[in-house]
Formats: sequence, C-alpha cells, structure tokens
Amino acid sequence: MNRELGPCSSMLVLLASTTALAQTPAESPKPTDIPKVAQLTAHTQKLDGYFPLYWNETSGQLWLEIPADRWNQEFLFVDSLPAGVGSNDIGLDRAQLGEARVVKFERSGPKVLLMEVNLRFRASSTNPDERRDVEDAFARSALWGFKVAAQENGKVLIDATDFFLHDAHDVIGALDAAKQGKYKLDPARSAIYLPQTKNFPRNTEVESTLTFSGEQPGEWVREVTPKPTDLTVRERYSLIELPPPGFEPRAFDPRAGFFEMSYMDFSAPLGESIRRRFIVRHRLEKKDPNAELSDPVQPIVYYLDPGTPEPIRSALLEGANWWKEAFEAAGFSNAFEVKMLPAGADPMDIRYNVIEWVHRSTRGWSYGASVVDPRTGEIIKGHVSLGSLRVRQDMLIAQGLLAPYEQGQPVDPRVEQMALARLRQLAAHEVGHTLGLRHNYISSAEGRASVMDYPPPFVKLAADGSLDVSDAYGSGIGEWDKVAVRYGYTQLAAGTAAAQERDALSGILEAAMKRGLYFLSDEDARPPGSAHPLVHIWDSGADAAAELERVLTVRQRALERFGENNIEIGQPMATLEDVLVPIYLYHRYQTTAATKVIGGLTYSYALRGDGQHPTAMIPAAQQERALDAVLKTLAPETLALPEALIAAIPPRPSGYPRDRELFDTHTGLTFDPLGAAESAANQTLGILLNRERAARLEEFHSRDAQLPGLAHVLGRLVEATWKSPREAGYRGAIQRTVEDAVLYHLMTLASDDAAVAEVRAQTLQTLEDLGTWAAKQASVTRDGARRSHLNFAAAEIGRFEREPSQVLKPSEPKAPPPGDPIGADDWEG
Repeated sequence: MNRELGPCSSMLVLLASTTALAQTPAESPKPTDIPKVAQLTAHTQKLDGYFPLYWNETSGQLWLEIPADRWNQEFLFVDSLPAGVGSNDIGLDRAQLGEARVVKFERSGPKVLLMEVNLRFRASSTNPDERRDVEDAFARSALWGFKVAAQENGKVLIDATDFFLHDAHDVIGALDAAKQGKYKLDPARSAIYLPQTKNFPRNTEVESTLTFSGEQPGEWVREVTPKPTDLTVRERYSLIELPPPGFEPRAFDPRAGFFEMSYMDFSAPLGESIRRRFIVRHRLEKKDPNAELSDPVQPIVYYLDPGTPEPIRSALLEGANWWKEAFEAAGFSNAFEVKMLPAGADPMDIRYNVIEWVHRSTRGWSYGASVVDPRTGEIIKGHVSLGSLRVRQDMLIAQGLLAPYEQGQPVDPRVEQMALARLRQLAAHEVGHTLGLRHNYISSAEGRASVMDYPPPFVKLAADGSLDVSDAYGSGIGEWDKVAVRYGYTQLAAGTAAAQERDALSGILEAAMKRGLYFLSDEDARPPGSAHPLVHIWDSGADAAAELERVLTVRQRALERFGENNIEIGQPMATLEDVLVPIYLYHRYQTTAATKVIGGLTYSYALRGDGQHPTAMIPAAQQERALDAVLKTLAPETLALPEALIAAIPPRPSGYPRDRELFDTHTGLTFDPLGAAESAANQTLGILLNRERAARLEEFHSRDAQLPGLAHVLGRLVEATWKSPREAGYRGAIQRTVEDAVLYHLMTLASDDAAVAEVRAQTLQTLEDLGTWAAKQASVTRDGARRSHLNFAAAEIGRFEREPSQVLKPSEPKAPPPGDPIGADDWEG
C-alpha cells in the first residue's frame, strides 16, 4: 500500500496495466486425463460472475473458473482488509485498501500462473517488437501457481482455496514492522468467509477469515486483541475488470496540486522526457460537450458508511458535498453527490466510492485512498477512512478553551458545534484526496483558500476577554479547490491539440497565481527541516510571527480561567490534565510556523516562462521578529501554570492510568508542572536548532551579511535563557529547566555527524563560551540553586568536550505528548 507524505494522512493505490502480445494457452493434456468442469462442480454452489466461483460446502474448497476468453487478459487484483486489528499504531485498520496489481492468467500444460505485469517500464510505440523489447527487459512477478483441475471447451477450473487463504494484505509483515511479534498464518483456523464472497459481472469478491498465531506479542496487539497470541482478521481479494477505453489522460503540472502517476516510456522521441507523468482523476464527461454548464454522462457518487451516528452523519454528508461547487466551477452541474450507502451494498466493492467511519483504540489519522489505473490516471474507486476518535480530540480542545461545564448551567453548545465544524472540513479534505488532490499547505496564508490544508482552530479574543470560537473552522470549499478541480476536470473541446490543451490548462493556473493562489505541498511543510515561511501544517495567517503572538495571548487567557469547569461534574479531578495538555501546547504548531521564518526561503514550483520568482531569502527584520516570538515560548511567564491549577490536579485514581496523551513526569504519580515546561521547551528547541535550518542560516548569511547567521541566533537564544534576569521560586525553576534543555540541544547539534562542519564549529564555540561564563557566574552568585545549576552546566560542557557520547543520552529532555493529529487532520492523511 502506497501512502501519502505525512501524517493525512493521504494515499494512492496504483493499478497497472500494459499492452501485451496476444498469447494462446499451451497445448492441453489429453481430455481423458483431466475431468470436465461439470464433473467437479456437480455438487457445489455456483456464484456466477466475472470469474465464476464454485463453493464446496463439504470440503471447504473454493474453485475458480477461468473462461476461455480470459486467458492472458489483464485484470486488476486488489487486496484489502474489511475487518482489521483496531490499533492506529499498527495501522491495520478496518476497510483499509492494500496493494493493487494488474495481473493475468497464463497457462503452461497442467499449470496456471497468476502473473503480475511490470508497468513501471513501457513502450507506447505501435511497433510490437519495440514493445516486446521493453517487456522482456524488466522482470515480471508470478504471484501464484495453480494446477488445472478440470477443463471444458477452453475454460479451466482451478482450486483457488489456498490463494484466497494466503496473507495477501501482509498482516504478518505489518505486525513485524511494528515490532508486535513474529506471527504466522494458521491454516487450521482460517476459512473462506462466505457471507462476503460475492460475484458480479465486472468484479469477483472473495473474503476470508485468517488467523495468525505468534509469540511474544507486542503492547499494541495486547491492547486490542482478546488473546494476543491468536489474532483473527478478514482479508478481501478483488478480481476486477479493467475500465473500458475512452478516458483521456491529463498531463501532470507540479503547480496544479494533483497526485502524479508516472512511468518510463522507452519509445519517447529523443528530445522529450522518457518519464511520462499524468494526474489522477475520476472519469467525468459532459452530456453536452458544447454547453458551458452541463450535467455529466455519469456523476461521481460517494456513499457514507451507514454505521456513522448522528450528528456526525449529517456533518460528514454536508462537508463532503461541498465539492459540488468546485465541479460547477469546472462546467459540471449535478456532477458530484454524497449519499448514504444502500442497504446490502458492500463498501469494499470496487463499484462504490465510500466514506468509512473507522474505529481504533487510540486516535489517529484519517485517510483518502484511491484505486487508480495508471494506464491513464483514471480513479476507479475513492475510499475515505475517517478515524472516529478525531472528533473527540476536537471536543477535548473545545472543552479546554471554553470551560463549558459550569455547575447549574447547561453545557455550552459551542463545544459540539466546533467539533462538528471540524468534521465537515475533514470530510471535504479526505474526499479531496480521493478526487486526486494533494495537500496544499500554503492555503492558510491565502485566506483559507483550500480544504486541502490542515486547519487549526482559529480562536479570537473577544472584547470582554472571552474566547470566540464562532469562526474556528471554515465553511465551504476554497478558491484554490475550484482552481484545482478546473485544471483536473474541465472538459476541453474534442480534437483539442496537445499544445492547445497545455496552454489552456496552464492558463487556469497562471490566472490563479495572479489572484495570489498557489500550491505547495507536504515536503515544503513538514518540520523540522522545511524552509518556506508560509507553508506549514495547522497554522494560520500570512504572518507566522504575528500569529504566534496572537495564539500565545489566546492560550494565556484559556490557562488563566482553566479549572474545574473544564471537566464534567463527577469526573475525577485528575482528568483535568487530559484537557490541559492540548491547551498548554496550543501554540506548538504556530511556533513551528514562526521558527521556519528563521533561515527560511520563499519559493514556488516555478516553470520556465511562467513569470514566477523561483526563490527569495527572508529579509533580516522579518527573521528577527520571528525569533523574538519564538523565544517568548521559552519564557517562564509563558510556561508557568497558575498555582491554583497545579494544586487542583491530584495523582490519577484507580481505573485512570497515565498514558502517552499526558505529560511525562519526573515526579512519579504527581502532576509535574516542570516536566510540562520541559516538554514544551523541547518542542521549540528541536525545531529551532534543526541542523538543516542551522546550515541555511550559515549559507544565507555568507551570501548576505545583513541576514542573521547561526552565531547570532545561538547568541540570542543564550541571552534569552541562560543570561536572562533571574526569577524566584517556581518561575526560577522553569528557567533552569529550560536552560538544561537548551544545553542538551546545543550539545546535540555540536555532536551531530550529519551537520556541516561550520554549524558544529559555531555551536561548539557557543558551548565553550557558555561554559566559561557559567563557571564565572557560579563563583559570584549567592543563590545556592543558581550556583549548583551553573557549576553543573560548566562541568557538563567540559565533559562534553572530552566525551560527547557520555553526556547526551541521560540529559535528554522530556518529549511532549503526541500532537499529530491534533483535532485537525490527516497523510492527512
């Protein structure tokens, strides 16, 4: 299974096909040697369809008939997981699509091979010898071997039981990769699952119950399985007819925001790229090609999982249907529809585009997956999986912001309203992936221009000091989304030449750029080493530093009023920490956004001649403002919690154990406010002192001396922490905690073998200067705690210079609790 970058998020299953030379089955043995099909199937239950099936109730065998006209005819083989494991960490979710392959049956005497063709290398030439040369140059894969059990009039019967009972989805590999134990398939406890084994004219669906036995099962398996040594799931094997001709491939443009399918075409003319690239999209044609706005020949219909409860069901239907507006912008009326899955329909059936409501034991990503035919880039099936616990994370964030459980008052309805608003956006986002669209992470700087961004809750401070969540999440499709759908789905006039098509589609994107609408995706947004100052996940606004200042103000207001009204009456007071974590770390993503301005680079996916400026270094003043804002996240006034709140959080009672969603502590059972400060500081410092950022600071400074270099940034960091005015008591302890984290990250960077020499040299010089300063300050201070702290730092720096590997590991700061996905999306997916 191929997954999208990040995180939402999203993924594609690419189905391959190629043009193969016609072949005929090898000469069969004498008819008297092999039974007729009718003889072996006389007492079986027939399931007629694309590949006829015969079920023998007595023996548990499932026979498959290969019709005479299906030899050497390519079709799709897709595996999936209709009943999963239920652990986000393992990743084997219910309704998960697996790999998809273009295969064909080949016969040689008594043997039948299921052969996967190699579509990464092709020849589009009409010359059959040229095509054969490419086909023979690269290996194919024989996925399975069968024996001919019966034959009759060119058709053959094979015993497919073992094939349909093998681990096609690679559950064993997934468990091993997740370090959850060594498992093996147990044939004695595996069987064909007849209720979901069905046949249709264009697709054959077989489902099996598979049991895997293992030793030393991991923690995640133990959390979700009745008997961890025996894990039972269901796998699906789909044999699908390839789509008919008539779909026109559309050229890939890196500015357009679509997923790419590509292959090497060895018949490409000299002077043209050997790599062919197309976008992936659904088949959509106008009934009236000459009309500016026309109904489609066949609309794109998505079906929602009927197991989705209200009010979630209505929110998902509404959000997913936002795409109607985008298709209208592309010239189609009534082209997109979302409705409930009909009774009795199978969501894993390739004929249905579906939105599944998926349960796991812990929160995790949602996904937009697609089955795609890479001959053309046609999406055959859109398949959305929405994690059901995500909405509860949104509820938790709203609960932390609004303190909605005031005694004697009804629960603030804005909590649920905010969570449902996010669900609408999430539904639109994941469906967007299954329409072919990638993440567009610059859209938050363009006024919520795309649902394909990751949106944070946009919370404002009202005039009376209260928190206003009325605009927490956007509503409706964005302007960029209309642009992208126009590029991918606009129907050009019949007979449009390739050059005219290219110019027309490029014109759509260039007009959007003139309006300030651009596309930049995952690799440009994901921390810690990404560089673009406007491309982030879960950030807001076009000025990351100013937005960080605003977010810190909102966070501070939420913490000032944080208390027992943030949890329901009757809940243990210890659960205040559950609600506190996302609010205390409310600034984490905007901090990352502001940090990326430092040593950042503005750039675009420029094409020669399109008028875009490829790159521009960030002005010094803008970098300094961002550094000012980022350093505030390390200040004791930012990290300190109200004493009344600290005193209100007791140790966890029986039945409410600590888990990874809470702060890691140094203090055992008790709540650790210094540990919380340490983890928040660790988050900031890990991004700020990233080695790629450090290298850019040095490079950009060498090209423009006005820009801050690494030495300047390190100097300001030391001044803002170690050399800042001293505070007493709890806030003084926070200062020392943060300073220890600074020391750790400086040592990490100085000893990083992957960092460039100049970065390590500058960082080592900063450490030496800090050690000298600390020793001097320790000799004159009268504060005992301060003296010990300074002496320890000087000793650690000295030891680091002698034996760096002996210092780092024991001093590593606490990591913050998981953020992704934090009530926003995805890999988002």
